[in-house]
Amino acid sequence: MSASPIIQTLPLGTQWPCLDPFLFCAHHNDAYPAGDGSMGVQAVELEDRPMGSDFSGKDGFNMYHGDHVPGFPGHPHRGFETVTLVRKGLIDHADSLGAAARFGGGDVQWVTAGEGIMHSEMFPLLHTDQPNPLELFQIWLNLPASHKMVKPHFTMLWNERIPRLHHTDEAGKTTTVTVIAGALDSADQPLSPPPESWASQDRADVAIWTISLEPGARWTMPGAKGTETRRMLYWFVGEGLRLEGQDIPEHLALQVESRRALELVNTGNDTVELVLLQGTPIREAVAQYGPFVMNTQDEIRQAMMDFRRTQFGGWPWDSNAPVHGAEPRRFARHPGQSEDEVPTAG
Repeated sequence: MSASPIIQTLPLGTQWPCLDPFLFCAHHNDAYPAGDGSMGVQAVELEDRPMGSDFSGKDGFNMYHGDHVPGFPGHPHRGFETVTLVRKGLIDHADSLGAAARFGGGDVQWVTAGEGIMHSEMFPLLHTDQPNPLELFQIWLNLPASHKMVKPHFTMLWNERIPRLHHTDEAGKTTTVTVIAGALDSADQPLSPPPESWASQDRADVAIWTISLEPGARWTMPGAKGTETRRMLYWFVGEGLRLEGQDIPEHLALQVESRRALELVNTGNDTVELVLLQGTPIREAVAQYGPFVMNTQDEIRQAMMDFRRTQFGGWPWDSNAPVHGAEPRRFARHPGQSEDEVPTAG
């Protein structure tokens, strides 16, 4: 048997470890109860939580920085990008560009913060007669120094238009790969990332995929094309995974050889799910202070002064934590536009 393709393994937590050009991947999985009719939680005591900064996980969920509706009220970013994939529930987005969106159910929002943006991400609990589970990934993708001060950009990738590969093996078992970034042979036409993203650079070889194998399924993941590409696999759902003949003992982050094709086999009795993040490293110094990611501490200080002075364009909303009504419809209103974009099939 050839040498193991696994370079290192790391434990999973709520913030998964990442490799350059990624900064981190946060996995939020909250079992919110029924809503109270105004999109907050119903019939749950909140008084004993550290409200305003609740990451306690009490009763199976967090309020985060929300005080009635859970989520993240208005806060700034500079110098990187957020890629937010919602698996369950809904997110209400609002920002200093004037953009707004409600998205979920497999939708992806990609925001290039660039020189600075302020936005909110709230989790409205629309159902009053049943629970409101929420599950999402938020991935932070760095920008190189040459692009850290580009104009902010807001993009919606609707679930209906995201390319997928459906592979059926010789035993009739199916693997589905959802291709948020990058290209995959036999999948639909790849999506275009935001124009100033590291993912738009020819040599970046950025890929963001989710992989789902039904019980017994096997699929060979092709190797990356870039000679400098680094690749991390995150196994987070399922009970049995075999990677290139090696049984993986538990849910883990797995740095693997990027240029090598690897066979994945679901050896358990339920679905196995993984996330893949890959890309060519930017290989620049990273200076981070909360929501600012630059190259030097002087640039961090400048970001803080700029935000205090300009609020990155100001906040055009009546509330610091806007929500977008009781209707479950998904939509996006882009900066400078009055008409809503709604999901359509590809």
